[in-house]
Amino acid sequence: MAPVNILMVGTGEYTTGFVGGGASASDKKIGVVGLTMFDLRRRGKVGRLSMVGTSGSKFPAIREHLQKNICQVYNGLDVSFDSYPANDVRDADAYKTAIDALSPGDAITIFTPDTTHYPIAMYAIERGIHVLITKPAVKTLDHHLRLLAAARRHNVFVYVEHHKRFDPAYCDARAKAQELGDFNYFYSYMSQPKSQLETFKAWAGVDSDISYYLNSHHVDICESMVQPMGFTPVKVVASASKGTATGLGCDPVTEDTISLLVHWVKASDPTKHATAVYTASWTAPQRAGVHSNQYFHYMGANGEIRIDQAKRGYDVADDKVGQLMWYNPFYMRYAPDEEGNFAGQTGYGYISFEKFVDSIQACQDGRATLEQLDARGLPTLRNTIATTAILEAGRRSLDENREVGIVEKNGSWRLI
Repeated sequence: MAPVNILMVGTGEYTTGFVGGGASASDKKIGVVGLTMFDLRRRGKVGRLSMVGTSGSKFPAIREHLQKNICQVYNGLDVSFDSYPANDVRDADAYKTAIDALSPGDAITIFTPDTTHYPIAMYAIERGIHVLITKPAVKTLDHHLRLLAAARRHNVFVYVEHHKRFDPAYCDARAKAQELGDFNYFYSYMSQPKSQLETFKAWAGVDSDISYYLNSHHVDICESMVQPMGFTPVKVVASASKGTATGLGCDPVTEDTISLLVHWVKASDPTKHATAVYTASWTAPQRAGVHSNQYFHYMGANGEIRIDQAKRGYDVADDKVGQLMWYNPFYMRYAPDEEGNFAGQTGYGYISFEKFVDSIQACQDGRATLEQLDARGLPTLRNTIATTAILEAGRRSLDENREVGIVEKNGSWRLI
């Protein structure tokens, strides 16, 4: 069949690398989504590309940015796309016009503020469009379950972009955890420097929080490790620190660091319990040498796993930067190959999107069903329910100053 057409919803840092009138100051200076899709089109895996934001006036500068930093760098890689709304229009509902221009079987990627994921995804699902949503998929368990039910009714594939599942070390650890006996303990930490709050200041702490943004990585990894063993989360208590973000101009409600204490129980043997602590911060030091500090410790009944994915044995000293830096080319490798082409196809950031495209093609070719894709352990809506339940429970624990329970019975989930 013909390659799938893709609409990219959201034009910011993760899609284009364009923030505040120029290239992002983060490690995503030329983005991830757009670059990956342009290269997948070069390889014949996707067809027509389009992009939608709320302000069309940004598109001339975005096109100039992509032409200079992608096309002219990667051997003339085609960076063309249809854009919505028009260059002289501002329209918060432009995504509807852009989705209406697609056909059933086409797909969208959603990289927008967390509160917008649900309406955009539902609008696409109801029109037979496959959906990739950045993590967190949505902010509430209710919305997650509604999207899942709608996706089944309309027979579309909905995938959550939990790229850490494809990090080679994390992927290997998930497999090895199955050989270490029952789940017993998990601790994770993930942070980004305070400079990111300049990028996120408009919504940080108001539309979403650092737990939804960063804890979602390790909560999902933990869920994917222990779900096959039959462990289910049953209660969550959250704690947070405040003060630094507000000093940088963020809304007074913005937390700096959030920790979630989660209690897990094995469904087939309720005498077996496990504890997990997930911590995330966006007020880490500016000159820590890494854009994202990330590590975890997993302990099973018969062994343990430790992973530090911040310092991977690759550091660069550059006078222009003024400090030692640890880079992560395993996520997105931006260096061209010997012929000048983009060569990042083995990065786990790229692989995550390619898995989505390949899964859609398998469905359309009749080589896989939605149920079979769920069974492969991909980060689908069905395989990420517990993650959304934990993240919402954590938010409610902070807001209501109490322990929040999670109840799962015969596939039905609710918070108490």
